[in-house]
Amino acid sequence: MAEIKRSGASAVSLSSDFAEIESFLGDEIETFLGFLASESSESDEVDEDRYKECLYEKTCGVAVDKRLVMAIFLISWLQGKKYHFPLSMSAFYLLSVIILFCASLTSARPHVQVSEGIRWSSMKNASDATGTESCRTGNPIDDCWRCDPNWESNRRMLADCAVGFGRNAVGGRDGEIYVVTDSEDDDPKNPSPGTLRHAVIQDEPLWIIFDRDMVITLKDELIMNSYKTIDGRGADVAISSGPCITIQSVTNIIIHGIYIHDCVPSIANSTVIDGPDHYELRGAADGDGISIFAGRDIWIDHCTLTNCKDGLIDVVYGSTAITISNNYMFDHNEVMLLGHHDDFLPDKDMQVTIAFNYFGEGLVQRIPRCRHGYFHIVNNVYTGWKMYAVGGSASPTINSQGNLFIASDNNFTKEVTKRDNTKGYQEWKDWNWRSEGDEMQNGAYFRTSGEQTPKSYAKASSLVARPASEITKIIPTAGVLECKIDQHC
Repeated sequence: MAEIKRSGASAVSLSSDFAEIESFLGDEIETFLGFLASESSESDEVDEDRYKECLYEKTCGVAVDKRLVMAIFLISWLQGKKYHFPLSMSAFYLLSVIILFCASLTSARPHVQVSEGIRWSSMKNASDATGTESCRTGNPIDDCWRCDPNWESNRRMLADCAVGFGRNAVGGRDGEIYVVTDSEDDDPKNPSPGTLRHAVIQDEPLWIIFDRDMVITLKDELIMNSYKTIDGRGADVAISSGPCITIQSVTNIIIHGIYIHDCVPSIANSTVIDGPDHYELRGAADGDGISIFAGRDIWIDHCTLTNCKDGLIDVVYGSTAITISNNYMFDHNEVMLLGHHDDFLPDKDMQVTIAFNYFGEGLVQRIPRCRHGYFHIVNNVYTGWKMYAVGGSASPTINSQGNLFIASDNNFTKEVTKRDNTKGYQEWKDWNWRSEGDEMQNGAYFRTSGEQTPKSYAKASSLVARPASEITKIIPTAGVLECKIDQHC
């Protein structure tokens, strides 16, 4: 049975009554809907050649937004053209109803648009096939747990699947399951049982899950205690439109499967609970999606992040042993800051792995920006950064391996790298930055410097890179996964 899927919405199945439509579109339903959504609502013209290329050659990605309502107009228009649909009128009207229904679905997530330049994201359905072997992609994290149809009863198995510098993060593996039943955050000083804030401040290890889909708008920053896992699998969970997550002076944190967006600064001089019996007067948080201060053994996996006031993920003040993996980030300016300040020397021991992430449309810079420390950037996809992708200052060691860098068409932003706060080449020529096995497309280039021998990158090496040619098989599942009970994610 074919399915029509939209980001953040439930799938709509085509029953046997729609056999004619299913027979005509078959596996092209997802691609066809993406094409319809990508047509401008401001134009009465339809590019027939683009339609044919999209539908028959699979060259258009999936793009879903409110413009799906234009589908009826487009179908009607195409019915009268030489590339018309070979459907009966009854089937035509049924298809119209289906598309209008898809357009009307609502979700906790805003619409996500994916262009031709990142079209392999539409391969996700294929990579989510039901067979155990077919679900394996070569991603060592996902291959460790995603093929288990009993993931819901084996949730804590995830904690044994981390790789990279954050591989020792166990989160709440050794504790009880805590079920969040209340999406409210009425009192940051005295949170109600059943809320996310009440869960994360407890002293004991906890594996935190959610009993249903929910959007959580926090009144103040969410300050986490050690040995906690926030696991969004099985529900559509968003933290948005308020202050977001702070991981400060704690250890063993896992955040998985959460949609984090539109985070804003908190109010200065507010009192926030950060333990069962401890409160703290806080300054104003910057508006990061996730802020990590002096933390260690942290793993951020399969989250979707976008459009926060400051950074999406900032790692500062001597934090180390961190893995940021399988995340989807899009539409943001300063994406990730790794290192507090050029003069903050404790960051010299920082080690961060950035692996299997999909850096999508609308990202500008700091993907990441590194200071001091050691950074392994491995098997990620970068598409069309607006200023630069990988930057740094204060002589960080950057080991870039097996990434795919696709530059935009802007001739002034082809360079992947940027050195900040320097007096020029004589200063940065000795910084150890290497590109090994990276694939450059559309004129992208990586400016290396310093030593290029493996021993110079020993402290910036945390896992074996896969060939860049295999990334299109690994990356389509970046971001929040759709996980159903008794099926693999």
